[in-house]
Amino acid sequence: MGRARGGTTECADRILDGPTPKHAQLRAILRRMVEHELPAGTAIPSERELAERYGVSRLTVRTAVGRLVEEGLLHRVRGRGTFTAARRIDLSLYLMSFTADMRRRGLTPSSQVLSTNTAVPPERTRRVFGLAPGRPAHHIRRLRKADDVPLAVEDGWYHPDVVPDPRDLDLTGSVYAQLARYHGVRFDTAQQTVTAEAAEAGHAGLLGLRPGAPLLSFRRLSSIGGRVAEDMTSWYRGDRYQVTVALDATHPPNVGPTGTHTSTGVQGGHR
Repeated sequence: MGRARGGTTECADRILDGPTPKHAQLRAILRRMVEHELPAGTAIPSERELAERYGVSRLTVRTAVGRLVEEGLLHRVRGRGTFTAARRIDLSLYLMSFTADMRRRGLTPSSQVLSTNTAVPPERTRRVFGLAPGRPAHHIRRLRKADDVPLAVEDGWYHPDVVPDPRDLDLTGSVYAQLARYHGVRFDTAQQTVTAEAAEAGHAGLLGLRPGAPLLSFRRLSSIGGRVAEDMTSWYRGDRYQVTVALDATHPPNVGPTGTHTSTGVQGGHR
């Protein structure tokens, strides 16, 4: 980890006296190693070893490592030490299937079907679909994985007049791709809302988390020709995902009636 070797050590791997606090310099060194050199799950040297290696106090090391823990780059295991955290997947805002998104990242996507049925949807779904009270819709729940690691729980409702019964498809693959291929059904726009939630016991068990762990909740209303045909809520692991939004001062976002910002762009990772 950037050990000094005589006069060959680069300045970037040395702690120097100057205006930049030593804990900030050490944090930058460790961040570079975690992001570019060390695989996920690798133990970093102990506080004492880092202090000796870089010629700083243990308090400086503790501060630098603590900040990286707060950023999610490192995590502590009681009695074992500090380890590099699993890399977070960046959820940019664009319309792409989970399957396609994972494959372009070099990961192997898979799905576990939790339940499928035709049932009366929740009232909020009935309203956005414009269905008569008591009319059923298609319902699918799935656990989405990448390289066999559970990443998200999906709960999706589909408009019965717009989307052919998706239960006739291979639900271990991409629903979007199969609807387009076999039925010519293509979602063209969507609106998505992102909130932070604490994992309830059922979701925590499926995702391999403790109850109360942070989740990112995405509710997406996907449309075909201006008609909402899918109401999908997905709960993503907060320790594996982050959301990236491009900001443009020349094009301010739409603001909904409750003061929420809305966008028609949608990230991949759902179908």
